[in-house]
Amino acid sequence: MTTLSDTVTLLGERWALLVVREVSLGLRRFDELRSATGAPRTVLSDRLRRLVEAGVLGTREYRVPGSRARLEYTLTAAGLDLLPVLAALTDWGERHLDTASVPDVAYRHGGCGGRVEARLVCECGSEVVPGQRLLAQVNR
Repeated sequence: MTTLSDTVTLLGERWALLVVREVSLGLRRFDELRSATGAPRTVLSDRLRRLVEAGVLGTREYRVPGSRARLEYTLTAAGLDLLPVLAALTDWGERHLDTASVPDVAYRHGGCGGRVEARLVCECGSEVVPGQRLLAQVNR
C-alpha cells in the first residue's frame, strides 16, 4: 500500500518538485536544472536519481560535439500526472500566502489562455468542495 508518507518522502521537499516543474517547462540538462532551481550540485544529482528510480523522470543520452555522452531528463507519464499537483500548489500559494508578487509560473489553458484552477472532481463527474462533501476513506 502506498501511503501519503511515501509520496511526501519522494516529492515533499523543495528540490524534487522544482525539478519536475523545470523539466515540464522544457529544461532537460543538469546544468540548466541547476541554474533554474538553485539546487546544490550534490542535492540535484540525488533528486534526479531518486526521481528517475521512482519513474517520475526518464533519461536519454545526448552528446555535445567534442564532449562525453551525458543524460538529459524527460517527464514520464507519472511525471505528467504531477502537473495538476504543481498547478494546485501554485493556485493555493497565490490564495493563501502573503505575497503581492506575480507567481514565477502560471498554468494556463492552451486553447483560450485562461488560468487553470485545480478542482476535485468525483469519478461521477460532480465537483467536490473540500469541507462540504469530501470524505476520506481510511484503509489501514
